Amino acid sequence: MSATTVLGLDAATVVDLVRERGFGPFTGVPCSYLGPVISCLQDRCPQEYLIAANEGEAVAVAAGARLAGRTPVVILQNSGLGNAVNPLTSLCHTLRLPVLLFVTWRGRPGSPDEPQHELMGEITPQMLTAMRIRNEILPDEPAALAARLDEAKAHMEATGLPFAFVVPKGAVAPYAAGPPPHERGDLMPRAEAIGRVVQSMDRASCLVATTGKTARELERDWDRGRNLYVVGSMGCASSVALGVALYARDRKVVVLDGDGAALMRLEAMAAIGRLAPPNLLHVLLDNEAYESTGGQPTASAAIDFGAIARACGYRATHDVTKAVELTAAVAAAQGAGGPQLIRVRIASGSDPRLGRPALSPPASATRFMEAISA
Repeated sequence: MSATTVLGLDAATVVDLVRERGFGPFTGVPCSYLGPVISCLQDRCPQEYLIAANEGEAVAVAAGARLAGRTPVVILQNSGLGNAVNPLTSLCHTLRLPVLLFVTWRGRPGSPDEPQHELMGEITPQMLTAMRIRNEILPDEPAALAARLDEAKAHMEATGLPFAFVVPKGAVAPYAAGPPPHERGDLMPRAEAIGRVVQSMDRASCLVATTGKTARELERDWDRGRNLYVVGSMGCASSVALGVALYARDRKVVVLDGDGAALMRLEAMAAIGRLAPPNLLHVLLDNEAYESTGGQPTASAAIDFGAIARACGYRATHDVTKAVELTAAVAAAQGAGGPQLIRVRIASGSDPRLGRPALSPPASATRFMEAISA
């Protein structure tokens, strides 16, 4: 596959070729490079696509499906390959439970990408090889893909080991006939919710923003020295904020989290509740979607984040939909002390002109550290 490929394989053709060879079910975490395949699965055979909270969970579920007699497929972005290392090496390899992997290649050398993808892009093929996972670049012609799928299945059956297709940018064409956009009524857009938080919190608060559109909108509209933009490591922003709150106890700390990010690392809520820093406010912006990768749904619609937070030991929780409710909740939570959770149900979508962060990640971290110590 050439790095300059524009049109790519038809998503429906990919799904058909994979399923015709007996592969399925599919599970994983979305990436825009494979968003068309996920949209096609959800449109044509939704019962065969399982939404996973993180890549390690997806591999473990796939291992269970293999034990039940299926030949599962795991879809993941290479940035999440680290989450999958343990189950791939100590579960699938140990029990000889082969799964078929589609691993996108963000940060491919020679293809400009965001800084958080640079290192993983350099080492993705080597990581797969080091885990003894045979890997190939996804073919760019249907006939070639069909032949390589047959070879992948034969390899998996002969060795009991996974097989991975590495998927570059543009390898799969857009899928225009997917499900309609997820409607969220008259809820606030994320940018408005972020603005309400900033305007309502203590002005001296340190503010940690999760990766994706949240960090980008915060920087565009409300950049300040006490902001930290976590531009990678999805799901880790709340743990980063916990570390700041524990070791800078004279600072109030607010974390802007997302539903997909919170589900990916739910253990953070357990740690926050157990350690109970009184200076931490956890704001969860919930649009029920992985917006940065194309708006694929998360599992948050069925999740009671407030009940989870209370069970973990949070002092109080709030569930809001209106701007006035959010303003009051932020002021009340910071006034009473934490940890507290505010779940903000927001609309999907963002400004299509939204740019990438102007501040480099090292500069953001350095500036934040200087602001804390000032």
